[in-house]
Amino acid sequence: MISVALLTITLSVLMHVTWNLLARHVDSRCNYIWWAILANNIILGPWAIWSLIQDVNWSSALVLSMTISAFANGLYMVALRQAYLYAPVALVYPVARSSPVLIALWTWLFFNQSISDLGILAIAINALGLWIMASTAKVGDAARALPWMLAAAFATSIYSISDQHAVASLPSMGSQVGLVVSTEIFCFMVIAIFQWKQTGKFIPPCRPKLHFIVIGGLSLGLAYALTIRAMQWLPAAHVVAFTNLGIILATLLSIWLMKEREHSQRRILAALIITVSLVLLKIDVETLV
Repeated sequence: MISVALLTITLSVLMHVTWNLLARHVDSRCNYIWWAILANNIILGPWAIWSLIQDVNWSSALVLSMTISAFANGLYMVALRQAYLYAPVALVYPVARSSPVLIALWTWLFFNQSISDLGILAIAINALGLWIMASTAKVGDAARALPWMLAAAFATSIYSISDQHAVASLPSMGSQVGLVVSTEIFCFMVIAIFQWKQTGKFIPPCRPKLHFIVIGGLSLGLAYALTIRAMQWLPAAHVVAFTNLGIILATLLSIWLMKEREHSQRRILAALIITVSLVLLKIDVETLV
């Protein structure tokens, strides 16, 4: 099952990188994530909700987990959006993605689930690489952005733990996508409110190309669903740390294909450090079999 989990995470990463690359080609005024979430919910929503109805034995614990995931994802969206007001994506996103440290802490403190010494070392090295990556970005107003970056990391740690508890009651891929759709309905409402506050309208003033919306929407939703699916077999801290493979791919693509050479040596060093952490994590998860 370890190999299946790693393959699932790899597919998730590729989809995550796909929709992020598409987002870079869309006018920021179009609020690409608004369109992507809408497309995902329209295309996959009927199947996903039907799967939730048909496949799941509902319990109060599952409802609680799904509710926590929805609100934590909403907090993540708000925190990330606020952080981007003061600092660029290259600074904000790696810090927000250092959440496996918090996930490991919460699972140890509140659920009495310990991680091996090698796992802790790998997660710490993973966070180090991310922070080195963040240090290569233009700083902006880092002091004002930092609380929001940390809030995004905190929110990620909360919804990752609640997702892992929820997935134990979600037996099929359809029901797991259902968790994503139910979460994204709430996130869409949050994004629409911010859209309205910013422009006075709930609908963005422009629309990306239709194939950007469809491919990006499916990639966004399925990437999240596959991450949740991998939590059937691996601890949440490991899964989220593994998904930082996407940052390595995005870094290499930006340097070699998009010719973004500023601080390239330090960014490659950070990517190598993250790679080392993923190798150590793989060794660690193989001991879980």
